[in-house]
Amino acid sequence: MKKHWHFIFLAAAAVLFTLPVKAQVIVIANPSVKADSVSKGELKDVFTGESSSLKEGGHVVPVFQKEGATHSEFLSSYLGESPAAILICWRGIVMSGRGSMPKSLDSDAAVVEYVAKTAGAIGYISKSAPHDGVKELAVH
Repeated sequence: MKKHWHFIFLAAAAVLFTLPVKAQVIVIANPSVKADSVSKGELKDVFTGESSSLKEGGHVVPVFQKEGATHSEFLSSYLGESPAAILICWRGIVMSGRGSMPKSLDSDAAVVEYVAKTAGAIGYISKSAPHDGVKELAVH
């Protein structure tokens, strides 16, 4: 009987670990950004330097967080890229003279503050972080 419960517990744990996990990162924008939602493709284009605008929101300026859980989750969940791949993208842009490195800030609070006061800014923070003064963009 004990082995039976052990098997049920392991089966339940396996099911829980294979369920899709909702991202614990949200995308935020300055209120001047017209878009209320953004596609993962648009995010990837903006955060890899391929584009500086959204379909519905005009010109945007990406802001990153420095290394950490929020940064890694944003890159993997929304862009499908590693931190190293993103760094290579931006170094290529800088070396070719097509642009400069985007801001990279230390915390959720720093990103919220920067995005709130910078027209067109778009960034990401932990879902649980306070984000007064900015708007959350739905990602589809």
